[in-house]
Amino acid sequence: MVTAFVLTRVRREKLKDTIGALMGLDGVAEVYSVAGEYDLVIVIRVPTNRDLARLVTEHMVHIEGILRTKTLVAFETHSRFDLPRLFGLESDG
Repeated sequence: MVTAFVLTRVRREKLKDTIGALMGLDGVAEVYSVAGEYDLVIVIRVPTNRDLARLVTEHMVHIEGILRTKTLVAFETHSRFDLPRLFGLESDG
């Protein structure tokens, strides 16, 4: 399972529509509206790096309102919670 965080700049007048479109994409687990340099943090959970690449470069690119993205890929997860079980995901190990 690949987890990524996509920091996103969005046109202000398209914020609500952009969030709705993102939530309609398979692999988008959560979308956070945030303060600071970026407007949204998108949490993606997909089976493979290829799925991540497709989601970002083939699907998100067509969402009107997205101005810029920066993708951070998680190497390891550390949590007090059993995240695979919490999110209904299979554990790789």
